[in-house]
Amino acid sequence: MITMTDSAAAAVNRFMANADKPVVALRIRVEDGGCSGLKYSLKLEESGSGNDQTVDCGGITLLIDDTSAPLLSGVTMDFVESMEGSGFTFVNPNASSSCGCGKSFAC
Repeated sequence: MITMTDSAAAAVNRFMANADKPVVALRIRVEDGGCSGLKYSLKLEESGSGNDQTVDCGGITLLIDDTSAPLLSGVTMDFVESMEGSGFTFVNPNASSSCGCGKSFAC
């Protein structure tokens, strides 16, 4: 479903290790917003919900709701560090267009 680059996996592991509370998973969802209409949302979770799809991504557990799942199918998640800033970016084959920052898209 989702591919995570080594850089993204290292960043997620770093954020999970430095969290104030025990974290078991990373929630990825698609929400309304962003400059292209839809945006990605990431949240560290202490527990999952019975309604979530659970995906093992190289030892990192991802929680994905049923509404977001079709929009995240085939997505590659990366973590980019540059002089302009750092953050997660997404390459989404389901997107008909996306913004220049890689954080929002349209279908």
